[in-house]
Amino acid sequence: MKITDKKVVKMHYSVMDKDQNAIDSSFDNEPLEMIIGSGFLIPGLEKALLEKTVGDKFTIEVPAIDGYGERHEGLMQAVSMDMFEGIEVEVGMQFRATTEQGEQSVTVIEIQGDDVVIDGNHPLSGIDLTFDVEVLEVRDATEEELAHGHVHGAGGCGHDHSNNEHEHDENCKH
Repeated sequence: MKITDKKVVKMHYSVMDKDQNAIDSSFDNEPLEMIIGSGFLIPGLEKALLEKTVGDKFTIEVPAIDGYGERHEGLMQAVSMDMFEGIEVEVGMQFRATTEQGEQSVTVIEIQGDDVVIDGNHPLSGIDLTFDVEVLEVRDATEEELAHGHVHGAGGCGHDHSNNEHEHDENCKH
């Protein structure tokens, strides 16, 4: 079965930057499962998966624009240390911030006296990435998976959506 829109794909991957620094890998862990077309994957990787089949192994270079996007200087700003309400803030810490566009992840990139410089860009924005991929499984998504926008494990979802048992995000496996 070829990978097309609305197929569930199970795959292993590793990703590196242009200097061949390892960023992430699933090869020593559980494989990644997702529904193609659900917005879970970056566009460049999802496009490269189309028409592949079980057993395919490939390497794809994904430019930043087709990955996590270009960096935007306007997403960096200095805020008062007081906004962190007694937290011992350190460079590299990540927080959820409420913005006019909703919740957003920000990373502390610098501390300047009583100010904290935060960056709302994705940590991998502006970086060209290289993926090594192995396709392990391809199947049709179930109606329930398509309705919920994420993959359900064997035997169903594992929770009751009618009771809104928990919040769902793009990383939810239930």
